[in-house]
Amino acid sequence: MIETTEPLSWLDLAWSAALILLAGGLSVVWNLGIHRRLVIAGLRATVQLLLLALVLEALFATASPWLTAAAAAVMLGFAAREIFGRQDRRLAGGWGYGVGGAAITVAATVVTLFALTTSVRPDPWYDARYAIPLLGMILGNVMTGIAVGLNTLTAACARETSAIEAQLALGATRWEALNAPIRHALRTGLIGIVNSMAAAGIVFIPGMMTGQILAGQSPEQAARYQLLILFLIAGATAIGAVMAVLLAAARLTDDRHRLRLDRLRT
Repeated sequence: MIETTEPLSWLDLAWSAALILLAGGLSVVWNLGIHRRLVIAGLRATVQLLLLALVLEALFATASPWLTAAAAAVMLGFAAREIFGRQDRRLAGGWGYGVGGAAITVAATVVTLFALTTSVRPDPWYDARYAIPLLGMILGNVMTGIAVGLNTLTAACARETSAIEAQLALGATRWEALNAPIRHALRTGLIGIVNSMAAAGIVFIPGMMTGQILAGQSPEQAARYQLLILFLIAGATAIGAVMAVLLAAARLTDDRHRLRLDRLRT
């Protein structure tokens, strides 16, 4: 039996936090201008994770499906806001928030429920100890895939306006004219998880597997759980990216097969 690790003390964390100061010092030496942002990011991470720990302890103690659903809704809302904020060009009005929000809500919810009812199977199935961490790991990656896909699509439409409008003028439908930008956006949005799966185990040991090994789990079981998470993330990212990009492409055109860049805001 592998022994579990000893609890971390504040002094242990202080030693690791010193590396943030080292990175800030390098920023000052090389005049990178990110030393203040590094320190603020470190402080934010500390406060946010400690608050998250308190919230999770309360959720685990109550085991209420309504509280679990409320926590999931808050996470989804912030993820949608992050997608909105990461785009250089975004759809005008509520579409800018709604497209990313709808895509990540559908993708993350469907895949998380699928995992909880098939592979993980906690009792009860909505147990926050399993549902919230699973949703969180899926959200972090799907959020990036959707944001990158949307940003790539809008940039391509703005950059290739003349080519797209020429195809439309020659009789192409809006989906035919936007075929290349859509494919490029989807490839770009999915390449991150593809690279992660390809390099896992050779270039790096993924975070969940590392955490489970440190917590005392056998390497084989840790590897199985990590594979489960990678496959869930890949499926959710594919669903979310396809949904978001197609919705955005539909909004950037109309039923008369015209390109509508007036619906974009920078």
